[in-house]
Amino acid sequence: MKIETQARARFCALMPLLMLALVAAALASAAVGGAGAAWAAPDHNIPKGGFITTPDGVKIHYLEAGRAKFAGAGTVGHPAPADATMTKGDVSLEPQYGFNSILFVPGWTMPAWIWEKQLEYFSDDWRVVAMDPRGQGESSKNATDYSPAARARDIKAMIDQRKLARVVVVGWSAGVMDIAAFVDQFGTDEIAGLVLVDGFAGVDGGMPKGIQEWMDSIKAEPQKQAANFVRSMFKKPQGEEYLGKLTRASLEMPTNYALAEMKGFWTSDYRGALGKINKPTLIVCAQSGMLPRFEEMQKQIHGARLEIFEGDGHALFVDDPDKFNGLIEDFLLDLKQKAAGAAR
Repeated sequence: MKIETQARARFCALMPLLMLALVAAALASAAVGGAGAAWAAPDHNIPKGGFITTPDGVKIHYLEAGRAKFAGAGTVGHPAPADATMTKGDVSLEPQYGFNSILFVPGWTMPAWIWEKQLEYFSDDWRVVAMDPRGQGESSKNATDYSPAARARDIKAMIDQRKLARVVVVGWSAGVMDIAAFVDQFGTDEIAGLVLVDGFAGVDGGMPKGIQEWMDSIKAEPQKQAANFVRSMFKKPQGEEYLGKLTRASLEMPTNYALAEMKGFWTSDYRGALGKINKPTLIVCAQSGMLPRFEEMQKQIHGARLEIFEGDGHALFVDDPDKFNGLIEDFLLDLKQKAAGAAR
């Protein structure tokens, strides 16, 4: 008994030291590991790359992150919907909750990863995909057609092969015309909603003289013009490393393909397709001299909402990601509530 008492006393005396050692070890592990296993982002938050192949043989690269199926919080105080079917490791929902996918389409010569702040933000609760349009980023450069109609077919292939429908499609700059061309060819059955960011579906008068002169300068000095173009997209300070990386990504699209895409954009007109849009639509634009064109788009799309970002550049989702993400999140949640209400 005396021996047991002494052992217990020694154990009690050592307990504070053991606790300190455990705490120190945990802190050291966190400091060394940084984003180690204990503190790492969930696997679904890490974008994973892949490829699809279009009917005309072009490999389209994409980044994907987020949950394959969405059920809300599913925690104490925020239970899954009553009609949710629980399955191992996931939650399967009825169709009214099914438009959980977001597809991001970048603009002229830009890579999928320019949407990195959106991929990171929305991957907690949504399935998010950003694509490199044909000839851009890591997509193959073997295409012969760089028109908006061809790029629209790439969007269709992405939706079909990645099984994204019903999907909210977010298009920026030339990506807006790609979406209009998509609606013109395929309608809106696979779409839950649209977000059109600082781009338009057509203009009067064809290609302006200034654009033709700019295209000539791109042909003569592609690297210089790419650097100038990238800088022109922002009004908020961006780091030199980021600007350089984005410029190099822009230059990955061969100049002749970039010019072909530019020509296709300025010589195509899909404004007539805007009237066919019968799904909730959000138009987001920077405050600029282009505002009348965006206001006209709003009139052409039934029920469209227009949001203007003051003090931000053409790439407003990079200049002000918090504001942009919050706006898109509100749009998505409103869509979800309306769809759930309509199904009851």
